[in-house]
Amino acid sequence: MQGLILFLILIIPIGYFILRPRKSVSAPMPATDTQLLQEHVPFYQYLSKEDQLIFQQKAMDFLSYVRVHGVNTTVSELDKLLVASSAVIPIFHFNNWHYHNLTDVLLYKDSFDADNFSTVEGNRNTLGMVGSGAMQRMMILSQPALREGFKNEKDKNNTGIHEFVHLLDKEDGVTDGIPDALLDKQYTLPWLKFMSEEIAEIKKGHSDINIYGATNHAEFFAVASEYFFKQPAQFKEHHPELYELMEKAFGIATEAQRP
Repeated sequence: MQGLILFLILIIPIGYFILRPRKSVSAPMPATDTQLLQEHVPFYQYLSKEDQLIFQQKAMDFLSYVRVHGVNTTVSELDKLLVASSAVIPIFHFNNWHYHNLTDVLLYKDSFDADNFSTVEGNRNTLGMVGSGAMQRMMILSQPALREGFKNEKDKNNTGIHEFVHLLDKEDGVTDGIPDALLDKQYTLPWLKFMSEEIAEIKKGHSDINIYGATNHAEFFAVASEYFFKQPAQFKEHHPELYELMEKAFGIATEAQRP
């Protein structure tokens, strides 16, 4: 019965969110929000003034069609901007990108069980996930993990970026670590080759890429993307071939944005 109640709580509002009219984004971002981006989003900090304006517009556009709300927690304006930043960073150099496979982001107060979405029972070790089935077009993120991903500049982890990269991967209908929507076909075979080789190195303990990336190709792509965007110079130094391919996929030289 609890599962049915949870299902109804989650699924009933979806129709409204899908059908609601999309807001028109034309006004500039409020100064309070641009200050939050400047203080909490390193990727934004390193952009030129012109690119910061583009980032602001993309963030506002995202929040015009995706709703961010909390489950047993309060969502702050910063939380909304961090979710939007997680969405914008991977697609920053793509014009008019729209996440057609997303309508809602749920923020949980803690990590959760991926099977029953509980934060109080079960195997509560999940920090984020892209929904499927009844949760289609939804994403769940641990609020503390979302915040930590932007707060800690020294590590290679960002849960928000990780999950939005999964969404990008899913654009072609399958989450397989091969971003057909981003990577030209001529680079697909080299990408598969380097992924497989690096996963083998991770399993041997010879790679600085998070071991979770060895789970499968999809997780490798998401984990490597976190590293690529958070520590670009280090990623380029340790994985130059992968860096070059990801640079082509995302259309961005992340290292060039750092001072």
